[in-house]
Amino acid sequence: MPSSWLGEPTDANPAPLRIVLVEDDAGDALLVEELLVDTGLEHTLHWEQSLGTALGELRQRPADCVLLDLHLPDASGTAAVDAVQHADRHAAVIVLTGLAESQAGAEAVAAGAQDYLVKGQVGGELLRRSLRYAVHRKHAERAAAELRENRIRAQENARLERGLLPPPLLHTPAVTATTRYLPGREHALLGGDFLDVVETGDGTVHAVIGDVSGHGPDEAALGVCLRITWRALTLAGHHGPELLALLEQVLIAERTRGDMFATCSLLTLDLAAGTATVHLAGHHEPLLSAGGTTGPLDAEPGIALGIAPGLGDWTATVIDLPPTGTLMLYTDGLIEGHVGQGSERLGTAGLVALIDHRSHQDPDSHLDRLVGTVQRLNAGRHADDLAILHLGWRCPGSTAEPAGEGC
Repeated sequence: MPSSWLGEPTDANPAPLRIVLVEDDAGDALLVEELLVDTGLEHTLHWEQSLGTALGELRQRPADCVLLDLHLPDASGTAAVDAVQHADRHAAVIVLTGLAESQAGAEAVAAGAQDYLVKGQVGGELLRRSLRYAVHRKHAERAAAELRENRIRAQENARLERGLLPPPLLHTPAVTATTRYLPGREHALLGGDFLDVVETGDGTVHAVIGDVSGHGPDEAALGVCLRITWRALTLAGHHGPELLALLEQVLIAERTRGDMFATCSLLTLDLAAGTATVHLAGHHEPLLSAGGTTGPLDAEPGIALGIAPGLGDWTATVIDLPPTGTLMLYTDGLIEGHVGQGSERLGTAGLVALIDHRSHQDPDSHLDRLVGTVQRLNAGRHADDLAILHLGWRCPGSTAEPAGEGC
């Protein structure tokens, strides 16, 4: 957006008004140039004789205001106004009409122009006021439009968040679930990352985290679909490879493009048995923190959902649970950000180094610090959605956290 000034020049705001005149008549163009001098406004003027060349100029160098004749060799009427607005959505538009064309001027304003002036009835002071008010109006319109967009985006995010990030369905006080979710770009909609936690009637806790490839509303919708399907199937008694195969079937049926796929991790905590079972489908291993140490689980990898439909071979990895500890599941947005000044990525090893081993005591503060540190190191250089599911537990009867002992 060009830097404009709308009042008297000052040291703090010295930029001249950039004006593009679209007028095929050389005499009228000269008259406008002289009138602009009479306004006393600091300005630069660029003259184009056709709409096509003017649109090219506006795409290369945005303007503060476009003075637009409604009768050009290659366009006329409100269609010309629409074309200018598409080429430069920040520029104010003032249309220039003939004596008998007041209706055309009103129609142009209804189509989005900020004002219209009748040729031959314009003086320097009128042109000055029209320019200043038109640019002010355009700025106000853009601010109002951005406010509406932000409100709509917030509403959409709230709806998506309910679908992608439901409240955990937990009954046991022995397990706590803490989550974080951030879109990859500021003010962006939530993406295709999803997570969920439920406890089934036998007291077993099941968790999932997943990441649909790509960014956008289609990916977010597919993420919501997979998350809801996972919860329904899990509560219905489907687990492990069978559950992953069913999720893959749903993904294939619901995806809008043949190249869409999803990675995910399934985790089952059985505190009574003192075990955790992990199934990986193209996803990172969870991080286990216990006894003052943190590291990724040595889990068997498996193919992502939708890559090779029907060929998935998802092997279970079973580990003994320490009496107390945490497991952190996350999407790749947490580790693919940059560190340092070069192209180095944070990676799993870098993430492990940032883990607070006391995180089970205050997981909310820990995740806030962790996400803040990752974002500061990345400094906005890599944009991807980020989701974290942090599960803490205390096995029945445990009072301490000795390393290497099961529940």
